Amino acid sequence: MGMLPSGAVWTAALVFTPLLAALACFLAPRAANWIGLLAAGLTTLAAATMVPTLMTDGPLRIAVGGWGAPLGIDLYADGLSAVLLLMTAVVGLGVSAFAPAYFGAHPQQRPWFWPLWLILWAALNGLYLSADLFNLYVMLELLGLSAAALTALSGGGPALNAAMRYLLVSLLGSAAYLLGVALLYHAHATVDIALLGARIEPGMLANAALAVMFAGLMLKTALFPFHFWLPPAHAGAPAPVSALLSALVIKGSFYLLLRLWLDLFGDLSRLLPELIGLLGAVAVLWGALQALQQQRLKLMIAYSTVAQIGYLFLAFPLAGGLNGTTAWRAVVYLALAHGLAKAAMFLSAGALLRFAHHDRIADLDRAVHRLPLTLTAFVLAGVSIMGLPPSGGFVGKWLLLEAAFQQDRWGLAVVVLLGGVLAAAYVFKVVGYAFTPTAIAQEAESVPLSMQWSALLLALGAILLGFAAPLLLPLLDVGAPFEPIVGMPS
Repeated sequence: MGMLPSGAVWTAALVFTPLLAALACFLAPRAANWIGLLAAGLTTLAAATMVPTLMTDGPLRIAVGGWGAPLGIDLYADGLSAVLLLMTAVVGLGVSAFAPAYFGAHPQQRPWFWPLWLILWAALNGLYLSADLFNLYVMLELLGLSAAALTALSGGGPALNAAMRYLLVSLLGSAAYLLGVALLYHAHATVDIALLGARIEPGMLANAALAVMFAGLMLKTALFPFHFWLPPAHAGAPAPVSALLSALVIKGSFYLLLRLWLDLFGDLSRLLPELIGLLGAVAVLWGALQALQQQRLKLMIAYSTVAQIGYLFLAFPLAGGLNGTTAWRAVVYLALAHGLAKAAMFLSAGALLRFAHHDRIADLDRAVHRLPLTLTAFVLAGVSIMGLPPSGGFVGKWLLLEAAFQQDRWGLAVVVLLGGVLAAAYVFKVVGYAFTPTAIAQEAESVPLSMQWSALLLALGAILLGFAAPLLLPLLDVGAPFEPIVGMPS
């Protein structure tokens, strides 16, 4: 494995750049916008620079301070972590560009947004780079605490209630995960994932660790029926925070869940992947139906997130059979597309809310006529959420359908297709108001172009992701995180 100094430098920069910038924003709040934008640019550069290093030298494993596992802390990057680091950087850059103009109208929130957001970014990057279960717990906890604090930025009773619920759920999920880590450490005297992968064997203790860790992570990922905390948190937060929560935060716990399954637990259970797939299917349909019934735009997008989370879990029952690698690739592609599209949707909602001072869908007709860039961003993001070509969502759903058809899993294929139809229904419910005649003039606040273009560029990214498969799929193979295909016991 590659241990080039340049790789080590850029890997460290992914964690320490946003962390140090968070401290600088706290100490110099008047310069927070510039510090945050500079940190976003540097962190994005670090993520992009890692890619050629990985493609040339293979996965990176770096012993921090020269002490490797099991005594020290290792950082590890392969294709799976690299694509999620890239997605986090792109979304983070877009949200950071959106934030100065947005918080210009909410100056009391700005001093807290930048430090908390940059800590959250550092935690996400640390999560994607950690190579042992305890450091993953530390990053998971830091991620949850900063996300809960960001949720409370709006102030007021509903936002504080949603943030408190989010915090309690996050702590409960992290505690369940930590209990599983303790069980594994008690049995195997290590928390390094690579060492555990070689030592773990089927048995009661391994099954108990699997159960509590997966329960905690599914709660934090908001998989149905553990989603109850998500809609009020995402809908009540400021628009940039909603974008971060939906596009990035839930991906952190899902990544950890996926990494545990691939590296540790994949051959322990035949029933669990079927149960997870069933919950994912219910989430796709139930979340979409709930989104269709909502009267407020941000709440509709929040329930759409519940549905889109469901797609990520449809690969579990497919992964043990023929073409299982295709199913995993589909899920990662869907996660990337969802991150870009959902961030664009929430930022578009923030622009509409800034313009109209409300997000009632039935009364948005007077807003969309005057914000064509924002409407275009919402439509393009909706194209990816629906899974229409040539978007990234289309590539992900196509790969998922391919895996389902090759295994004769017709029920899962129907869920994928029906979920796309329902997504089209709630997206066009909003878009339809663009063609509603405007009968009443409305005095409205102007929306800065930086807010509109940030949403539009992220939405364009979700579309262009569909053309990036020849580049991203080979990157996913670095370190072969999906090979050999995990098989189910006979």
